[in-house]
Amino acid sequence: MPIIKIEEATIDDSALILRFVKELARYEKAEHEVVATESDIEKSLFGQDSTTHAVICSVNNEPVGFAVYFFNYSTWLGKHGLYLEDLFISQEYRSVGAGKALLKHLAKIAVDEGCGRFEWSVLDWNEPAIKFYKSLGAKAKHEWVGYQLTGHELTALAES
Repeated sequence: MPIIKIEEATIDDSALILRFVKELARYEKAEHEVVATESDIEKSLFGQDSTTHAVICSVNNEPVGFAVYFFNYSTWLGKHGLYLEDLFISQEYRSVGAGKALLKHLAKIAVDEGCGRFEWSVLDWNEPAIKFYKSLGAKAKHEWVGYQLTGHELTALAES
């Protein structure tokens, strides 16, 4: 039986987190989109004003994955929520319970912090993840479509 451990990430985990980010991006066929550096991870996750958190998942003392999350807010619930930005488990450890342990850990944080919801997004083609999330009781949001502004479009709107 593997020993699964989840610990709060520290600034010393920045290179490891970046490695997992790149592995995740490779899995999602978007490695070319990763522009973050180790320094970016250090500043954005562990800087004094950071509102983002990360945890590292280990199996038998071997780091196998990570999760990055932050707290958002629901006006309808009048409560904070926990938003899971990224969760990744290395391919060879996906059947030992590490992903479920990470989600359980985050769900406990959400409950302990009085959050009204725990949410995340998944690529529509990622059938293994979708099947896994459904097995935990998660439900897809069918009426909501995500939008984002980045790069030039973000700057253009800010400057208009």
